[in-house]
Amino acid sequence: MRRKSLSAALLATAMLTVAGCGGGGSSTGEAATAPSDPSKASGTITVLTNRTDLVQNGTMKKYAAEFKKTHPKVTVKFEGITDYEGEVKIRMNTDKYGDVLLIPSVIAKGDYPKFFAPLGDTKDMARLYRFTDKTNVRGKLYGIANFGTVNGLVYNKALWKKAGIDDWPTTPAQFLEDLKQIKVKTGVTPYYTNFKDGWPLSSPWTNSVGSVSCDANASDALATSDKPWAKGSDLNVLDTMLYDVVHDKLSEKDPTTTNWETSKTDLAKGKIGSMLLGSWAVNQMRDAATKAGENPDDIGFMPVPVQKGGKSCATMLSDYQLAVNAHSEHKAAARAWIDWFTEKSGFAAKEGGVSAITSMSYPDVLKPFQDNDVKLVERSEAKTEQVNAIDNASEIGLAKPDYRQKLIDIARGAQKGSLQDYFDELDKRWADAAATAGN
Repeated sequence: MRRKSLSAALLATAMLTVAGCGGGGSSTGEAATAPSDPSKASGTITVLTNRTDLVQNGTMKKYAAEFKKTHPKVTVKFEGITDYEGEVKIRMNTDKYGDVLLIPSVIAKGDYPKFFAPLGDTKDMARLYRFTDKTNVRGKLYGIANFGTVNGLVYNKALWKKAGIDDWPTTPAQFLEDLKQIKVKTGVTPYYTNFKDGWPLSSPWTNSVGSVSCDANASDALATSDKPWAKGSDLNVLDTMLYDVVHDKLSEKDPTTTNWETSKTDLAKGKIGSMLLGSWAVNQMRDAATKAGENPDDIGFMPVPVQKGGKSCATMLSDYQLAVNAHSEHKAAARAWIDWFTEKSGFAAKEGGVSAITSMSYPDVLKPFQDNDVKLVERSEAKTEQVNAIDNASEIGLAKPDYRQKLIDIARGAQKGSLQDYFDELDKRWADAAATAGN
């Protein structure tokens, strides 16, 4: 089960509410440091998570039991929250938002010190952890990646082979031709947008910025760009590809009735050809295949169909970041849990994610990328605060589904307009916002 997006109204309300209260009180700035002797950590801590499925099926309890073997005086309780973003941001009006939590995406990076305890000096932490620029504020680190995710296309290998396709597409045009071949030869839905659930149109597509240009600084560059949708840019290439897939009727017939949970089983059964997602989704699709009596090995993962200098690239970036509530009464125990969960639990590998620990190897789901010399681009988040400020002022919403839902509606004729006119509108809104909010 993955995160669901907030409605625009709820998002605006949540942001105003959080900004107005400052977390229910001022933070002391006390660091969260785990004791060198695990047996010295003590207390009962509550961990908030968006993975309600892992709470309900007992998986998280198993992790807690393993943790307790080395931290006997710490009791870990979990609270799975379906509307994680919406509910947690409202709770952050008070001091009571768990001891360990995933940093909600709408909390401004500059406000992290108000809500979260520092975990250490970023310079020192960067030697041990990936993705540290994501939560670095004035030299202090406020979150450690739950895991990292590599972006690409989850696809049904057996279905593609049935359609006579053996090689990965390396250009958007070839991708479209492959999808057409799947539709003609098998009659199934070649690509699934998950339009109704929304979030699959935001994070996976925007997180792929950098895959086209093979540039780790592609997202940061948006902070100084007047035309993010200019011809040849990452956003232009990615959004054009999505538009063309829908326009050429290579996606589901009625996008307003899509269903994320159902789509996992449908892809596993070969009723859907592909979806753009993160590497975390591969194991979820394989689990769906096993439950449906299908072969989990039929689920594959390929890079975005674009190459730079003859090489395919895939962005690698942080998923949610684990943080300690600045108001927690058990900061040492909370930090001990984060350290153990990151370093010892094996959670990242099981989820098909990249461990935040730099010394750990990549997960098995990425072996095809390694075997085919796909370059993994660890995307910089150094200018995320500036990019978010422009994005919010423009009201485009790179991390929300709305603008790509409109793009799909234009592509399928549900709204008037052309793709180029829409890109021109987006560029103008971005440039106007950048003139006031970017610097």
